[in-house]
Amino acid sequence: MTALIELLTSANAERYRTTVTTTVDRLADRISDVDRPTTDTAADELRARVAAVDLDAEPLGTDRALAELDDLFVREAVWFHDPAYLAHLNCPVALPAVAAESVLAAVNTSVDTWDQSRIGTDIERHVVAWLAGRIGFAGGDGVFTSGGSQSNLQALLLAREAATAATAATAPMLTVFATAESHFSVRKSARLLGLPDDAVVDVPTDQAGRMRPAALAEAIAAARTAGRTPMAVVATAGTTDRGVIDPLEPIADVCDLEDVWLHVDAAYGCGLLVSPTRRHLLDGIERARSVTADLHKSFFQPVSSSALVVRDPADLRRTAWYADYLNPEDAAEPNQVDKSLQTTRRFDALKLWATLRASGAEAVGRAFDAVIDLAAATHAIVDEHPDLVLVAPTQLSTVLFRWQPAGVTDADADALVAPIRAALLAEGRVLIAKTVIDGRPCNKLTLLNPETTPTQMRASLDHVAATAARVRATTSAPEGATR
Repeated sequence: MTALIELLTSANAERYRTTVTTTVDRLADRISDVDRPTTDTAADELRARVAAVDLDAEPLGTDRALAELDDLFVREAVWFHDPAYLAHLNCPVALPAVAAESVLAAVNTSVDTWDQSRIGTDIERHVVAWLAGRIGFAGGDGVFTSGGSQSNLQALLLAREAATAATAATAPMLTVFATAESHFSVRKSARLLGLPDDAVVDVPTDQAGRMRPAALAEAIAAARTAGRTPMAVVATAGTTDRGVIDPLEPIADVCDLEDVWLHVDAAYGCGLLVSPTRRHLLDGIERARSVTADLHKSFFQPVSSSALVVRDPADLRRTAWYADYLNPEDAAEPNQVDKSLQTTRRFDALKLWATLRASGAEAVGRAFDAVIDLAAATHAIVDEHPDLVLVAPTQLSTVLFRWQPAGVTDADADALVAPIRAALLAEGRVLIAKTVIDGRPCNKLTLLNPETTPTQMRASLDHVAATAARVRATTSAPEGATR
């Protein structure tokens, strides 16, 4: 007999209860046993396990399939809550948000139109209004997105529409001003928006990697002289590598004087919006026309949870599109699809709602403060370590360093950056990243676990140093491995 798909309906609510409870129990057992960020299973073996599964084979049934999922995926997962996970902008997640995630998955709300979400629309709008208020946008508006890249894309789309509406400029004439430290999504968005390859101008930065406002003014003047139309300035509040914040107030001064759209990419630094001690680092953000906030980075939310917030709600209407079957222009209901690049869209705002109601904004801010404090302590540990060299300071929670004991040349240290990371990843005990700063490769830590201690960081860095010494003693880095 052909198997039937098990749907979540009122008729099998009890089956849902037992299935999810079993899955959560199994997952909780895994989480309680975590003692390292991931396993040491070889990449080739992982690929072989996946490839061996025939998705057209005889179905297993729900219970066996979920047990297989636990063995195939969960056992080999990367655990961001482990204190030795130090690689990328991945955070441990707030428990009420995880519970809310299960609610939104089961109810399966889509917040594109009112008739699909009803009170869900009101909740998202209330959360967005709260976020706008924290930025300093009185009466601002916005919409939840899939992540910072989508938020940046939509912001630049709105800026493009504003620029072409106000001038006779066409896409080939438009210019975006950012820095080499800006997120890659800025350049990718420019390409998606039909701008020329040279549309994004890299404004010079200071020694810390922050945009220089005087250089911005010069770059805008040069673009106008060349017959180009300034479309937008992208200031970054928390660069991915250095974790620094562009000087928002003087940049806003330039944008006001030149009448250019200011977008602040605060995907990383948005946690400062609720910081009890460091909110001043974002002074000037309220003068932007749009802001990206990645809540699945510094608000400790499960992926996905991001938002684009605008100062003037009219800006969101620049790209509104209406369909008679879905959101006609004369609709009386508040349809969120009017503001979004997506149609069907997850009810991600529910997770932040649950977190704020359970713990409060100040608790989120204190947790973000804790990882910045941890980064400062880790910088001191690196400074004191005989085999490690600190590469650059930060305002947030990144740590840039190289393994370079006395007698190791710059060339040798550079060549070891990638092999050190690869060796650690293969082992699974401590996970770090790599990047390039001022033309030289280095290793990178991104600290987003407020429960990690300096003692744990010291142990992790000692392990990194020991691994580096072993790699240098037993291997030679292949040519080109520095990138």
